Amino acid sequence: MARYTGPVCRLCRRESMKLYLKGERCYKESCCLEAKSDGNKKNHQKAYAPGQHGSTPRKISDYGVQLREKQKAKRIYGVLEAQFRRCFEKANSAHGITGEILLQLLERRLDNAVYRAGFASSRRQARQTVRHNHILVNGKKVNIPSFLVKPGDILSVKEESRKIPGIQQSFETSEGRGVLSEWLAVNKQSFSAEMLRLPERNDIKYEIQESLIVELYSK
Repeated sequence: MARYTGPVCRLCRRESMKLYLKGERCYKESCCLEAKSDGNKKNHQKAYAPGQHGSTPRKISDYGVQLREKQKAKRIYGVLEAQFRRCFEKANSAHGITGEILLQLLERRLDNAVYRAGFASSRRQARQTVRHNHILVNGKKVNIPSFLVKPGDILSVKEESRKIPGIQQSFETSEGRGVLSEWLAVNKQSFSAEMLRLPERNDIKYEIQESLIVELYSK
């Protein structure tokens, strides 16, 4: 299956914001966007955009602004262009505000729900957790990251998988990362989470201007 395998800090630098792609590291001073000057020496991390001319300010066209919003949303949720376009087409054919429905569909992906429940420290780790058959939905194994969860669904970690250090550590530190959402009720004793309702726009704290994405795809 196609997926991005390059350096993820480069993506955060390109969007000039934290996309929280590296789990715990994104909350530490070692994050590339936390680079600081230390006397005459620049921190080895680079807080500006990647590339030879990344540190040079450039004027961006209206199309460029729209494109950056789309790229930002794709990279946050870890989906490629074909998947993202399918989500948009589904949102565009539904009743309601297209941009908000698009973000709702992305939030309802199983890998995102696993991340929001605290079972993984990043969406990349959540995708791997799902793919490796560690997650149950309503007691049944589901290993498809794009599976859409719905209200009433119960996500849980398989009993034999609860001792995996990565899952345990992610679950224990989830509150400190601030990833838990009001549309999920998490039970730490049973390593489970119930989807209470559909996610709403104010549940998504990222600075995404979804209207620009709609404008881009509507051309």
